[in-house]
Amino acid sequence: MISLLISFAVLIVGYLVYGRVTEKVFSPDDRKTPALSKNDGVDFVPMKTWKAFLIQLLNIAGTGPIFGALMGAVFGPVVFLWIVLGSILGGAVHDYMSGMISSRHDGASIAELSGEYLGKVAKVVMRIFSVVLLVLCGTVFVTSPAGLLDKLTPDWMNGTFWAVVILAYYLLATLLPIDKLIGKLYPVFGVLLIVMAAAVIGGIVFSGGKYTIPEISFENLHPKGTPVWPYMFITVACGAVSGFHATQSPMMAKCITSEKEGRKIFYGAMISESVIALVWAAAGVSFYGTTELLNNALANGASNVVYEISTGVLGAVGGVLAVAGVIVCPITSGDTAFRSARLILAETFKLDQKKLRNRLIITIPLLVVGGLLTWFAVVDDNGFQTVWRYFSWSNQTLAMIALWVATSYLLKRGKYRFGSLLTAFPAAFMTAVSITYILMANEGLRLDATVSYIAGAAAAAAAFCLYLVFLAKKLKKAASDK
Repeated sequence: MISLLISFAVLIVGYLVYGRVTEKVFSPDDRKTPALSKNDGVDFVPMKTWKAFLIQLLNIAGTGPIFGALMGAVFGPVVFLWIVLGSILGGAVHDYMSGMISSRHDGASIAELSGEYLGKVAKVVMRIFSVVLLVLCGTVFVTSPAGLLDKLTPDWMNGTFWAVVILAYYLLATLLPIDKLIGKLYPVFGVLLIVMAAAVIGGIVFSGGKYTIPEISFENLHPKGTPVWPYMFITVACGAVSGFHATQSPMMAKCITSEKEGRKIFYGAMISESVIALVWAAAGVSFYGTTELLNNALANGASNVVYEISTGVLGAVGGVLAVAGVIVCPITSGDTAFRSARLILAETFKLDQKKLRNRLIITIPLLVVGGLLTWFAVVDDNGFQTVWRYFSWSNQTLAMIALWVATSYLLKRGKYRFGSLLTAFPAAFMTAVSITYILMANEGLRLDATVSYIAGAAAAAAAFCLYLVFLAKKLKKAASDK
């Protein structure tokens, strides 16, 4: 319990201190934001800070910090450390830089920013990679709520029926102006996500000793012996570091009315998501008592675990919150995933999105692909797990690339030494995570663990050395210009 309280406190201090450091490195100013200079009434729409914050929170969160944290908790309370340190030093910095750099480039996507700061080849690769990630994300967040609704409704309302209903909603959310549907619903759902987390942790803390929240330890408690490195760092993405956020932050970069709102909206939303992730990680290990029992429960689906914890701790009220949370929250990430994919493709093909016809030209094929993947995930018993694993790896790989984009941006803006190190260190770390995982995982190359560890570390070291070479060149040029 003490470790959890300290973790909450560290997150708050991280926002107040490291968040300001990050803001100072970026140096926001009073220039006009894209919401004001490019207002088109569809995607570029000015929003109040509180509304933009809640929409950003829902965009990046959904059930990510719930499902991911629960699966990460199977490794034991060591997961607390990754959620806290990963968020402050990596995830929140990643989200802030992604949003603010996008704002400086008229709301450009992470794909366009990759081309600007990593080269033309990177732009092409990232256009493909980010759209694939977003479609996978949209699919993941169709199947999980559809599966739960299947269990709660009459037989004729099966998973396929609910998947079609959700995809129909996605069509509207992807096409309509951001303030017409998302802008009205998301603030309400954002409050729901926060209330759900607060109620669960309150029920556990004030249970009269029925539940015990373990203290942080470095011991790997995974019942199958799955190594913490790199599996835990891939499993707990939302809540610590998540590349998906780099596709969502540009959406709010099109809506903020001042650069100085960025720390509250981008850095603040990530810290808030991490608080939610901590709550569910603590709930998972305390409610089931052992990581083995938690792991066994997760075999029946993360949605069922959320329902069991909520009803077990809060009774009927918890059941209502759980059903709302695991149905509404994933849908609010899925719709913005498809919306972000639409915006990236619109940039690629230079299609003006103010015209409904142009939005339809992109949206319909995207949802058809999403529907086919959803059918696979619903029909095949292992479909959802397969899609989720590939989504998780591609998610962290995108985070790695986004952090290197931010590092290049800072170098080009003269932010030498600590300024660019702010993003270079987490970028190198995520390079090691992503490379190691894809080399040794079952869905990867299945190489020997030792070989994978060495190769992952070597890749991170090589990337960091390349950064140091560019840094040295910049410092030399700066000195010669004086």
